[in-house]
Amino acid sequence: MRSLLFVPGDSERKLEKGFGAGADVVIVDLEDSVAGANKAAARATAAGFISDKRHRTGPAVFVRVNDLSTGLTGDDLAALVPAKPDGIMLPKSNSGQDVQQLAAKLRVHEAENGLPDGAIRILPIITETAAGVLAAASYAGTSARLAGLTWGAEDLSAAIGARAARDENGRYTDVFRLARTMTILAAGAAEVAAIDTVFPDFRDMATFEKECREAERDGFAGKMAIHPAQVPVINAAFTPSAEAVERSRAIVDAFAAAGNPGVVGIDGKMYDRPHLRLAERLLARAKALGTSA
Repeated sequence: MRSLLFVPGDSERKLEKGFGAGADVVIVDLEDSVAGANKAAARATAAGFISDKRHRTGPAVFVRVNDLSTGLTGDDLAALVPAKPDGIMLPKSNSGQDVQQLAAKLRVHEAENGLPDGAIRILPIITETAAGVLAAASYAGTSARLAGLTWGAEDLSAAIGARAARDENGRYTDVFRLARTMTILAAGAAEVAAIDTVFPDFRDMATFEKECREAERDGFAGKMAIHPAQVPVINAAFTPSAEAVERSRAIVDAFAAAGNPGVVGIDGKMYDRPHLRLAERLLARAKALGTSA
Protein backbone atom coordinates (compact mmCIF):
# COMPACT_ATOMS: atom_id res chain seq x y z
CA MET A 1 0.00 0.00 0.00
CA ARG A 2 1.86 3.04 -1.27
CA SER A 3 -1.01 5.40 -2.07
CA LEU A 4 -4.37 5.44 -0.29
CA LEU A 5 -6.85 7.91 -1.77
CA PHE A 6 -9.87 9.18 0.18
CA VAL A 7 -13.08 9.50 -1.84
CA PRO A 8 -16.45 10.63 -0.43
CA GLY A 9 -18.86 7.72 -0.34
CA ASP A 10 -21.87 9.81 -1.34
CA SER A 11 -20.63 11.00 -4.75
CA GLU A 12 -20.69 8.62 -7.71
CA ARG A 13 -18.80 11.17 -9.80
CA LYS A 14 -15.95 11.41 -7.28
CA LEU A 15 -15.95 7.66 -6.75
CA GLU A 16 -15.56 7.08 -10.49
CA LYS A 17 -12.71 9.58 -10.66
CA GLY A 18 -11.07 8.16 -7.54
CA PHE A 19 -11.12 4.58 -8.80
CA GLY A 20 -9.30 5.72 -11.95
CA ALA A 21 -6.60 7.75 -10.21
CA GLY A 22 -4.00 4.97 -10.03
CA ALA A 23 -3.99 4.63 -6.24
CA ASP A 24 -3.11 1.31 -4.68
CA VAL A 25 -6.08 1.68 -2.31
CA VAL A 26 -9.27 3.71 -2.59
CA ILE A 27 -10.70 4.62 0.81
CA VAL A 28 -14.44 5.07 0.38
CA ASP A 29 -15.31 7.52 3.14
CA LEU A 30 -18.48 7.35 5.21
CA GLU A 31 -17.10 9.52 8.01
CA ASP A 32 -15.78 13.10 7.83
CA SER A 33 -16.62 13.85 4.20
CA VAL A 34 -20.27 12.80 4.57
CA ALA A 35 -22.79 15.00 6.39
CA GLY A 36 -24.85 13.39 9.15
CA ALA A 37 -28.09 13.70 7.21
CA ASN A 38 -26.54 11.94 4.22
CA LYS A 39 -25.04 8.90 5.97
CA ALA A 40 -27.73 6.42 4.89
CA ALA A 41 -27.64 7.58 1.27
CA ALA A 42 -23.85 7.40 1.30
CA ARG A 43 -23.95 3.78 2.48
CA ALA A 44 -26.24 2.83 -0.38
CA THR A 45 -24.22 4.73 -2.98
CA ALA A 46 -20.90 3.35 -1.73
CA ALA A 47 -22.16 -0.25 -1.48
CA GLY A 48 -23.55 -0.20 -5.01
CA PHE A 49 -20.42 1.34 -6.45
CA ILE A 50 -18.05 -1.05 -4.68
CA SER A 51 -20.14 -4.07 -5.68
CA ASP A 52 -19.92 -2.99 -9.30
CA LYS A 53 -16.15 -2.36 -9.13
CA ARG A 54 -15.50 -5.74 -7.54
CA HIS A 55 -16.08 -7.33 -10.95
CA ARG A 56 -13.25 -5.34 -12.53
CA THR A 57 -9.54 -5.02 -11.94
CA GLY A 58 -8.38 -2.00 -10.03
CA PRO A 59 -7.30 -0.75 -6.63
CA ALA A 60 -8.00 -2.42 -3.34
CA VAL A 61 -11.04 -0.96 -1.59
CA PHE A 62 -11.18 0.06 2.05
CA VAL A 63 -14.16 1.75 3.69
CA ARG A 64 -13.70 4.37 6.40
CA VAL A 65 -16.61 3.75 8.73
CA ASN A 66 -17.82 6.04 11.48
CA ASP A 67 -15.95 5.51 14.73
CA LEU A 68 -17.17 3.12 17.41
CA SER A 69 -18.37 5.87 19.76
CA THR A 70 -20.93 7.21 17.23
CA GLY A 71 -23.21 4.18 17.24
CA LEU A 72 -23.11 4.23 13.43
CA THR A 73 -20.43 1.59 12.87
CA GLY A 74 -22.87 -1.33 12.91
CA ASP A 75 -25.06 0.25 10.23
CA ASP A 76 -21.98 1.00 8.13
CA LEU A 77 -20.83 -2.61 8.32
CA ALA A 78 -24.28 -4.01 7.63
CA ALA A 79 -24.49 -1.97 4.44
CA LEU A 80 -20.91 -2.35 3.19
CA VAL A 81 -19.73 -5.86 4.12
CA PRO A 82 -22.06 -7.43 1.50
CA ALA A 83 -20.12 -5.39 -1.10
CA LYS A 84 -16.97 -7.32 -0.08
CA PRO A 85 -14.49 -4.50 0.59
CA ASP A 86 -10.86 -5.49 1.13
CA GLY A 87 -10.67 -3.63 4.40
CA ILE A 88 -12.17 -1.26 6.92
CA MET A 89 -10.48 1.91 8.08
CA LEU A 90 -11.29 2.58 11.74
CA PRO A 91 -11.09 6.26 12.70
CA LYS A 92 -10.45 7.53 16.22
CA SER A 93 -9.15 4.18 17.42
CA ASN A 94 -8.25 4.52 21.08
CA SER A 95 -6.33 1.24 21.50
CA GLY A 96 -5.87 -2.28 20.25
CA GLN A 97 -9.11 -3.16 22.04
CA ASP A 98 -11.01 -1.11 19.46
CA VAL A 99 -9.45 -3.20 16.70
CA GLN A 100 -10.50 -6.36 18.53
CA GLN A 101 -14.04 -5.01 18.92
CA LEU A 102 -14.25 -4.20 15.21
CA ALA A 103 -12.79 -7.62 14.34
CA ALA A 104 -15.54 -9.32 16.35
CA LYS A 105 -18.19 -7.30 14.51
CA LEU A 106 -16.63 -8.15 11.15
CA ARG A 107 -16.60 -11.83 11.97
CA VAL A 108 -20.38 -11.79 12.45
CA HIS A 109 -21.01 -9.82 9.27
CA GLU A 110 -18.68 -12.06 7.25
CA ALA A 111 -20.51 -15.15 8.45
CA GLU A 112 -23.88 -13.60 7.61
CA ASN A 113 -22.69 -12.81 4.08
CA GLY A 114 -20.91 -16.06 3.31
CA LEU A 115 -17.43 -14.52 3.41
CA PRO A 116 -14.36 -16.31 4.78
CA ASP A 117 -13.52 -15.53 8.39
CA GLY A 118 -10.85 -12.81 8.37
CA ALA A 119 -11.37 -11.82 4.73
CA ILE A 120 -11.74 -8.13 5.56
CA ARG A 121 -8.70 -6.39 7.03
CA ILE A 122 -8.50 -3.42 9.41
CA LEU A 123 -6.48 -0.20 9.13
CA PRO A 124 -6.93 1.94 12.27
CA ILE A 125 -6.13 5.63 12.60
CA ILE A 126 -4.42 5.58 15.99
CA THR A 127 -3.65 9.22 16.89
CA GLU A 128 -6.93 11.12 16.54
CA THR A 129 -7.47 11.18 20.31
CA ALA A 130 -5.07 11.79 23.18
CA ALA A 131 -5.86 8.31 24.51
CA GLY A 132 -5.04 6.84 21.11
CA VAL A 133 -1.57 8.40 21.02
CA LEU A 134 -0.80 7.16 24.52
CA ALA A 135 -1.99 3.63 23.67
CA ALA A 136 0.00 3.26 20.45
CA ALA A 137 1.92 0.25 21.77
CA SER A 138 -1.27 -1.74 22.34
CA TYR A 139 -1.78 -2.88 18.72
CA ALA A 140 0.87 -5.59 18.61
CA GLY A 141 -0.77 -9.01 18.51
CA THR A 142 -4.33 -7.69 18.54
CA SER A 143 -5.64 -9.23 15.33
CA ALA A 144 -4.48 -11.06 12.23
CA ARG A 145 -6.71 -8.62 10.33
CA LEU A 146 -4.38 -5.70 11.06
CA ALA A 147 -3.24 -4.33 7.70
CA GLY A 148 -1.18 -1.43 9.02
CA LEU A 149 -1.34 1.61 11.27
CA THR A 150 -1.85 5.20 10.26
CA TRP A 151 -2.22 8.55 11.98
CA GLY A 152 -4.08 11.84 11.70
CA ALA A 153 -3.47 15.38 12.89
CA GLU A 154 -6.72 17.29 12.34
CA ASP A 155 -8.90 15.41 14.81
CA LEU A 156 -6.08 15.36 17.34
CA SER A 157 -5.87 19.16 17.08
CA ALA A 158 -9.53 19.39 18.06
CA ALA A 159 -9.14 16.80 20.82
CA ILE A 160 -6.30 18.63 22.59
CA GLY A 161 -7.23 22.22 21.72
CA ALA A 162 -4.24 22.94 19.49
CA ARG A 163 -4.80 25.94 17.21
CA ALA A 164 -2.51 24.47 14.56
CA ALA A 165 -0.62 21.26 13.90
CA ARG A 166 2.22 22.98 12.04
CA ASP A 167 4.48 25.92 12.83
CA GLU A 168 5.12 29.01 10.70
CA ASN A 169 7.60 27.02 8.60
CA GLY A 170 5.09 24.29 7.83
CA ARG A 171 6.70 21.72 10.14
CA TYR A 172 4.67 19.71 12.63
CA THR A 173 4.84 20.97 16.20
CA ASP A 174 6.09 18.71 18.98
CA VAL A 175 2.82 16.98 19.85
CA PHE A 176 2.16 16.02 16.26
CA ARG A 177 5.73 14.92 15.64
CA LEU A 178 5.25 12.67 18.65
CA ALA A 179 2.03 11.23 17.17
CA ARG A 180 3.82 10.59 13.88
CA THR A 181 6.75 8.93 15.64
CA MET A 182 4.51 6.78 17.80
CA THR A 183 2.79 5.50 14.66
CA ILE A 184 6.07 4.37 13.12
CA LEU A 185 7.16 2.68 16.34
CA ALA A 186 3.77 1.06 16.94
CA ALA A 187 3.71 -0.31 13.39
CA GLY A 188 7.21 -1.69 13.87
CA ALA A 189 6.19 -3.36 17.11
CA ALA A 190 3.09 -4.85 15.46
CA GLU A 191 5.09 -5.84 12.35
CA VAL A 192 2.71 -4.08 9.98
CA ALA A 193 3.06 -1.18 7.56
CA ALA A 194 3.15 2.40 8.81
CA ILE A 195 1.07 4.72 6.60
CA ASP A 196 1.67 8.47 6.70
CA THR A 197 -1.18 10.93 7.07
CA VAL A 198 -2.66 13.30 4.49
CA PHE A 199 -1.17 16.58 3.28
CA PRO A 200 -4.17 18.96 3.07
CA ASP A 201 -2.77 21.60 0.68
CA PHE A 202 -3.00 19.61 -2.55
CA ARG A 203 -1.90 22.64 -4.60
CA ASP A 204 1.52 22.82 -2.93
CA MET A 205 3.05 19.88 -4.75
CA ALA A 206 6.66 20.80 -4.04
CA THR A 207 6.18 20.66 -0.27
CA PHE A 208 4.04 17.57 -0.63
CA GLU A 209 6.74 15.76 -2.60
CA LYS A 210 9.31 16.68 0.07
CA GLU A 211 7.02 15.36 2.81
CA CYS A 212 6.59 12.08 0.89
CA ARG A 213 10.36 11.66 0.57
CA GLU A 214 10.85 12.33 4.27
CA ALA A 215 8.12 9.85 5.20
CA GLU A 216 9.70 7.11 3.10
CA ARG A 217 13.10 7.90 4.60
CA ASP A 218 11.73 7.59 8.12
CA GLY A 219 10.10 4.20 7.61
CA PHE A 220 6.59 4.82 6.32
CA ALA A 221 5.52 2.41 3.58
CA GLY A 222 2.89 4.67 2.04
CA LYS A 223 0.85 7.83 2.42
CA MET A 224 -2.80 8.81 2.29
CA ALA A 225 -4.06 11.31 -0.30
CA ILE A 226 -7.02 13.66 -0.47
CA HIS A 227 -6.76 14.50 -4.17
CA PRO A 228 -6.09 12.35 -7.25
CA ALA A 229 -3.22 14.65 -8.28
CA GLN A 230 -1.29 13.54 -5.19
CA VAL A 231 -1.34 9.86 -6.14
CA PRO A 232 1.48 9.83 -8.75
CA VAL A 233 3.77 11.72 -6.37
CA ILE A 234 3.13 9.21 -3.59
CA ASN A 235 3.64 6.23 -5.89
CA ALA A 236 6.95 7.61 -7.11
CA ALA A 237 8.24 8.38 -3.62
CA PHE A 238 7.34 4.98 -2.16
CA THR A 239 8.44 2.80 -5.07
CA PRO A 240 11.99 1.49 -4.52
CA SER A 241 14.32 2.65 -7.27
CA ALA A 242 16.13 0.17 -9.51
CA GLU A 243 19.39 1.25 -7.88
CA ALA A 244 18.02 0.63 -4.37
CA VAL A 245 16.73 -2.80 -5.40
CA GLU A 246 20.09 -3.71 -6.96
CA ARG A 247 22.00 -2.56 -3.86
CA SER A 248 19.68 -4.46 -1.53
CA ARG A 249 19.93 -7.59 -3.66
CA ALA A 250 23.72 -7.38 -3.50
CA ILE A 251 23.62 -7.18 0.31
CA VAL A 252 21.26 -10.15 0.64
CA ASP A 253 23.30 -12.21 -1.83
CA ALA A 254 26.57 -11.37 -0.05
CA PHE A 255 25.24 -12.57 3.30
CA ALA A 256 23.89 -15.76 1.74
CA ALA A 257 27.14 -16.47 -0.08
CA ALA A 258 29.13 -16.02 3.13
CA GLY A 259 26.92 -18.38 5.12
CA ASN A 260 24.91 -15.61 6.83
CA PRO A 261 27.64 -14.24 9.13
CA GLY A 262 27.31 -11.18 11.37
CA VAL A 263 29.15 -8.90 8.97
CA VAL A 264 30.09 -8.93 5.27
CA GLY A 265 32.24 -6.63 3.15
CA ILE A 266 31.05 -5.27 -0.21
CA ASP A 267 33.31 -3.01 -2.25
CA GLY A 268 35.31 -1.99 0.79
CA LYS A 269 32.29 -1.22 2.99
CA MET A 270 31.11 -3.29 5.92
CA TYR A 271 27.48 -4.34 6.31
CA ASP A 272 26.01 -5.92 9.45
CA ARG A 273 22.72 -7.62 10.30
CA PRO A 274 20.63 -4.41 10.52
CA HIS A 275 21.72 -3.59 6.95
CA LEU A 276 20.57 -7.07 5.91
CA ARG A 277 17.19 -6.55 7.54
CA LEU A 278 16.74 -3.21 5.78
CA ALA A 279 17.69 -4.78 2.46
CA GLU A 280 15.22 -7.61 2.97
CA ARG A 281 12.44 -5.17 3.80
CA LEU A 282 13.09 -3.11 0.69
CA LEU A 283 13.15 -6.21 -1.51
CA ALA A 284 9.88 -7.38 0.04
CA ARG A 285 8.29 -4.01 -0.79
CA ALA A 286 9.62 -4.14 -4.34
CA LYS A 287 8.31 -7.68 -4.81
CA ALA A 288 4.86 -6.69 -3.56
CA LEU A 289 4.83 -3.86 -6.08
CA GLY A 290 6.11 -6.06 -8.90
CA THR A 291 9.29 -4.00 -9.28
CA SER A 292 11.87 -6.45 -7.92
CA ALA A 293 14.71 -7.60 -10.12
